[in-house]
Amino acid sequence: MGLFSRKKKTDPADQEPSEPSAGAGETAESAPADESPEVGISFSAFRGVGAQSGPEVAAPSDDAATPEASPAPEAPAAPRVTRTPAPQPGPPARPALPKAPAAPPVQLETVPGLRDNALLRDALAALPEKPSGPQVMGVLRQLLQGHVFLRVKGDARQQISEGKAVTFGVARIGDKSFILAFSSGKALREAVQSDGDAATSAVSQPVSALLKQLVGGDFGGIVIDNASAPHRVVLPRDIVEQAVTQADPEFRLKSLLTAPREADTPRRVAALLAEAPPLWVAVGSLTEDDSKMGIAEARLSDGTRLVQIHSHPLEIVAQGRGEKALPIQVAKLGKMLREHADLGGVLIDPAGPLITLTRDELAPVMALGE
Repeated sequence: MGLFSRKKKTDPADQEPSEPSAGAGETAESAPADESPEVGISFSAFRGVGAQSGPEVAAPSDDAATPEASPAPEAPAAPRVTRTPAPQPGPPARPALPKAPAAPPVQLETVPGLRDNALLRDALAALPEKPSGPQVMGVLRQLLQGHVFLRVKGDARQQISEGKAVTFGVARIGDKSFILAFSSGKALREAVQSDGDAATSAVSQPVSALLKQLVGGDFGGIVIDNASAPHRVVLPRDIVEQAVTQADPEFRLKSLLTAPREADTPRRVAALLAEAPPLWVAVGSLTEDDSKMGIAEARLSDGTRLVQIHSHPLEIVAQGRGEKALPIQVAKLGKMLREHADLGGVLIDPAGPLITLTRDELAPVMALGE
C-alpha cells in the first residue's frame, strides 16, 4: 500500500475548478473510434455452451427471405437550394449511471502527486442529489477495481515504521461503524477542509484488501467520499458482500479494462482470459421466439458479430435490459468461437469501460481444451 502525508494547508496551485453539475463526469472523454464501436444489441443462440453454463438454446438461422423490390417511379427534379454548413458535433455526453464512457478516464489526478481511482471518482461525480438504486449499483460496479484512500490519525508512515497499530477513520451510522474511503485526492482534501483536522495522513489501499477487511470485520458498510455531497455514497454491507462473492478476488479483468490503454492491452486481456477468470454472459428471450433463450451479442456497424461477456454480474445489471447473468467457462467460450466462424470476437463489459477483441487476438482462448 502507498502512504501519503496530508498537507495542513491547501496550496493555491492545488485549487480545483468548481464542482461539475450532476450527471457530468469530471473527465468525460470521447473514446477513439476504434475503442467505442457503434453496436446494436441482439440475441443469438448457440448450441454447445454446455449444461453447466446454462440452458440449451436454439442454433441461429440466417434464412430470412428478401422480398423482390419493385421499380421506383421516376423522381422529379430537385429544386435548387442554398445549403449552410452543418454544425460540427461536440463530444458525446457521458452516459447516465449506471453506464460509463467506453474508454477509461485519462485524467488520473485531481491533486498533484495523488493518483485517483479515476473510474470510481467519475461515477461518484455523476451521482444526482437523490440517486436511484441502479445509480448506486453503477458506483458499486466501478468500485470493484483499483485502490481507494483511507484517512489515518497522525503520520501513518511513522506509525507503521514503529510497529504501532494504525487507526483508520470510520463513521457511526446508528449502531454500526462504516469504513470511510476516498476515491481521489480532491475528495480527501474536501474531507480535511470539512472537519478541519489537518493532522492526518492518507493510506492508499487496494480495493480487494479493503473489501476483505469489511467482510472479515463487523462493519456495517462503506462510506465513499463522505464530505463531497451530493457526490458521495453509502454502500451497505449486504450488497457489498454479495458483489464480493461473485467477483474475481483480485479484480484482474476489470482492472485491465479501466487502466489507460496501451498498444499491448488487447494481448494482455486475451492472455488473462486464457487464465480462466470468472466470466458471465447475458441471457434473455430470443426476439423471434420468446420461448427460447439466447446469449446477448453485439453487432458492429459493419455487421460483425461479437459475443458479449462480462467481468461481473453487475455489468449485466448496468445494461438495464432485464437479462439474467449466467456464468460461462472460458473453455466453453473458446469452443463457441471455434464452432461459429461467423463470430468476429467478443465485446467485454459493454456498459463501459469496454474493449473488443478479434478472433485473432483471442487465439489463446480458442486454443483452450475443454
